[in-house]
Amino acid sequence: MAVSVNQAPDLSDAAYASWQDTIEERLGLQLPEHRRSFLKTCLAIRMREVGFDDYLTYHQFVLQGDAGFIEWNQLIDRITVQETRFFRDPAALSLVKDFLARRLKKDVSALSLWSVGCSSGEEVYSLAILVEEVLAKYELSSDVRYGITGTDVSKKGLIAAAEGKYHPRRLETLDSRLVDRYFDEVAGYKQVVQSTRERACFVRLNLLELARSPLKNLDVIYCQNVLIYFRKWRRKDIVSELASRLKPGGMLVLGLGEMVDWSLPELTRVPGERALAYIKRK
Repeated sequence: MAVSVNQAPDLSDAAYASWQDTIEERLGLQLPEHRRSFLKTCLAIRMREVGFDDYLTYHQFVLQGDAGFIEWNQLIDRITVQETRFFRDPAALSLVKDFLARRLKKDVSALSLWSVGCSSGEEVYSLAILVEEVLAKYELSSDVRYGITGTDVSKKGLIAAAEGKYHPRRLETLDSRLVDRYFDEVAGYKQVVQSTRERACFVRLNLLELARSPLKNLDVIYCQNVLIYFRKWRRKDIVSELASRLKPGGMLVLGLGEMVDWSLPELTRVPGERALAYIKRK
């Protein structure tokens, strides 16, 4: 049975502060006051499932021992935001499309892309479709190899992403031509065709441990609607680390408004008011 905000036990200021501190310490994510009800509901649902009725008692359990570690990893799936959709930001994807077209004209034989905070995979497959459409336009599908890595902290989201199966309602905004070309009908669902799924891999990654990632020399790093959940100083650290993973001439795409009054000497802002992207200087 679902638990509504009104049905959930009261989340005291002390309990709220304790959970805020732990979530930021372990994931880097901020949960400001306007997201208090979201946290309350997420915790209450999970507490009901595992037999707790007090937020602080449950908090202490999560912090202790192997059982707490396992429970924390279950809880991550509840408290990390997984709102996404196919071709969510047309303006940003248009920049990527133009960038790929220019890059392919330089006899590039391989492309590597990274979707940061990929959730259930819609962003990864949007990028894959974009790449394949560009390759088809220039008749390079058999000449250029490409791969896309999707990373997220949510194991549940990554499992769904790897499966690539979606309710038809999730595809309603897609051009019917793209649906017909890139999705198969599977038991009432739409699944990304195998040839496209094989171009994607999905890896669990906590952005606080970004420096440990082996990903490097990327043509495109797509990191949208992720940084807004981090403090400003942490955003700068994350973006600096992402920039170091780009190839010279590679593109970094961020969410509009996520980075203000910020610059890196090795990055040049791509002109445009409807999307935020940078090119790494050669």
